[in-house]
Amino acid sequence: MARKVRLMQRRPKATQALSLQSASALLATLLLTFGALALPAQQAQAAMNFCAAPALQTSERTNADPGVKALVSNVLAHLNDPPHALAKLHTEGTLPHEGIYDQSVEAEKDLDLLRDAALAWRATSDERYLKLVDRLLYAWVTTYQPSFNPIDETRFDSLILAYDLTASALPVKTRNAAMAFLTKLANGYIGQIDAQPRPLNGSFRNNWQSHRVKLVSMAAFTLDNRKMINAAQRLFVEHIGDNIAPDGSTVDFAERDALHYVTYDLQPLVTAALAARRHNRNWLPEKAANGASLATALDWLTPYATGAKTHEEFVHSDVPFDAKRREAGLPGYSGQWDPKNATELFHLAARLDGRYTPVALQLAPTPPAWLAVCLPLAAR
Repeated sequence: MARKVRLMQRRPKATQALSLQSASALLATLLLTFGALALPAQQAQAAMNFCAAPALQTSERTNADPGVKALVSNVLAHLNDPPHALAKLHTEGTLPHEGIYDQSVEAEKDLDLLRDAALAWRATSDERYLKLVDRLLYAWVTTYQPSFNPIDETRFDSLILAYDLTASALPVKTRNAAMAFLTKLANGYIGQIDAQPRPLNGSFRNNWQSHRVKLVSMAAFTLDNRKMINAAQRLFVEHIGDNIAPDGSTVDFAERDALHYVTYDLQPLVTAALAARRHNRNWLPEKAANGASLATALDWLTPYATGAKTHEEFVHSDVPFDAKRREAGLPGYSGQWDPKNATELFHLAARLDGRYTPVALQLAPTPPAWLAVCLPLAAR
């Protein structure tokens, strides 16, 4: 009896995981049973719906944007790829060919393929792409064991987007496994952060925390978990105050003397704000106790992105790993910062506020292919 009660209590979320055919059958049953009672539309959707683009009509597919065609074509080429899911990923603090760096980078390609396959399905309604998502997603959420290292795990934002796009059509087994995985991931990060003494310091104040906040926020909104959402907003505002100065400069810029780390700081926060926006929460101008906001940080970076200001990277960094990467000849760790490194950041920011659109278009006339499908229109 208790099991039956629990199932009834979970029914509104469980319906989200039904296949389209099962959802239709359930709706028909409810209508027959309760007459005019209809299943609320949001129950047939993933909670967040980060990507706003509707499915393309047949005529639109034929004349689709080149970026859309390229994305779909790329997914098609990998339709039969086996999953490369690993129990552990580790790239943070290591160079190519060290440890499991190369293996991790290769495996992480699955995560972007997951996102792109979900977008291809959304754009074309071709079930082959949905089956690819199902296969890769189930492999990853049942194999990977969270380490709660946000640099190693930041690419899981692509997995969350894939789930968010396809949740309504996934098999129950995959959807339930994904929900359990995202719940474990978000709660683990929230617990890790809340266990730290205040004020937060070190990696709980710098770019690492930006990536934690992103993963917590995206998981919270797509799961539509009120407790997690409240924690995400609290941690977002706290991090703004810890990481961003009232003039918009970041802790990472002061510590690393590199705009590379400013973009690495801000892009996950913009992504978190986009997730919140889908729930009618505007985090862009949200001010911390010190008066700082994500908007002020983007405004601080803007003149460097437009070329009005320039910066020599990592000149005064005291972090040994920065010198190690420079000596290894990795691009971007010496010389003048290339504004094009902020292309995706400003195209994402343009989806929050249209005043960043001119900067984004100056950096690249079109957004990255995945974003062109996901959020094709900039904000006003």
